[in-house]
Amino acid sequence: MDCRQTDSLPSQDRIPDVLGHLRHLPRPVYGQERALPNQAIARPHRHPWVQFSYALQGVIEVRTRDGRFMAPPQQAVWVPATIEHGVRCSPDALIRSLYIEPSVLKNAPAECKVVAVNSLLRELIRSFSALPVLYGEHGPESRLVAVLLDELAAAPDSGLILPWPRDERLQALCSSLQSEPGSQTRLYDFAARYDVSEKTLTRLFRQETGLSFRAWRQRLRIMSALPLLERQERVTDVALACGYDSMSAFVASFRELMGETPGEFLRAAASSNAGL
Repeated sequence: MDCRQTDSLPSQDRIPDVLGHLRHLPRPVYGQERALPNQAIARPHRHPWVQFSYALQGVIEVRTRDGRFMAPPQQAVWVPATIEHGVRCSPDALIRSLYIEPSVLKNAPAECKVVAVNSLLRELIRSFSALPVLYGEHGPESRLVAVLLDELAAAPDSGLILPWPRDERLQALCSSLQSEPGSQTRLYDFAARYDVSEKTLTRLFRQETGLSFRAWRQRLRIMSALPLLERQERVTDVALACGYDSMSAFVASFRELMGETPGEFLRAAASSNAGL
């Protein structure tokens, strides 16, 4: 199922049906290829099961009160049960979300996190999505689900989170930067806009996000680059769009956060898309 726009939503009259349909999972793990969970619901919502948000292609962003969690095809987002969240995706993203009863997980996540998806886990998700909703609870299908759960539990944390502040002034600041990641607006300019000292804003920013303003903006820029790179846009164009005036600075920042260069990311994304 394709996600055709960043804030893709079912029509308003279908949203209650989506949530009601999933009030009780038909099996401990749910998320077949044509199931409703494979739509991105941007409106804040919650449910009593764990969600594993993954895209075979494109980029998924999960938003909670505490942060923005972005996952390209080699990564996915865990959303704990009862956590309010919204899901957005890049154009033409192909979603394979899994909804899981917490009781069947060895270690149900206590907070949202982004994890790495290796080739085995990717193929298990693809295979599971082709099973019927009421897959067999004994035999080959149940064994596939058991292996899938083991691999999900073992997926390593990649730390790809953009912490989100609670302070209203910082929320406005961060929303402004997220809408225009290439902006060169300085912290001094924001301090003047909100009528506080730059020192106060610096202290508040670290207190609320755990990062300096510079580190937070660098992370935002790299995370904003992911959907552009996944669409195979030129690395130079992506660097400029995200506020970098040199390729070397962009490559260094990208490698620091992602553990690979933009070129390596592009090749991995092309390889993933080729398998669809």
